[in-house]
Amino acid sequence: MRAFQLLVSILLVAIVGYTAITIDRHGWDLLPIFFGDIAKMNWPGQFNFDFLGMLILSGFWVSWRHRFSPIGIGLGLLALFGGVLFLSAYLLVASWQSRGNVSTLLLGPDRTR
Repeated sequence: MRAFQLLVSILLVAIVGYTAITIDRHGWDLLPIFFGDIAKMNWPGQFNFDFLGMLILSGFWVSWRHRFSPIGIGLGLLALFGGVLFLSAYLLVASWQSRGNVSTLLLGPDRTR
């Protein structure tokens, strides 16, 4: 679990730094570029479409883990729109809360009792 926590910590720090530099250089105008590449049917668009699928699955999993409660749906939307910036922080906190129990981490605390 420590290696996993180290990995998500590194991802969190890296994406925060990368995002800050990107926003500084290009502004906040992500969505038109993201969906524009998908509409062009090229390799960057294919990557974005694949990534969008991963974001949807991530959001669905987070919502499911919280039994689709209002908070769970809100966290799922954050996962969908926040990507690894949200998910790395979420997994870091959830891994601490699970105290090393992988089943609890993946399924949620009330599914492993």
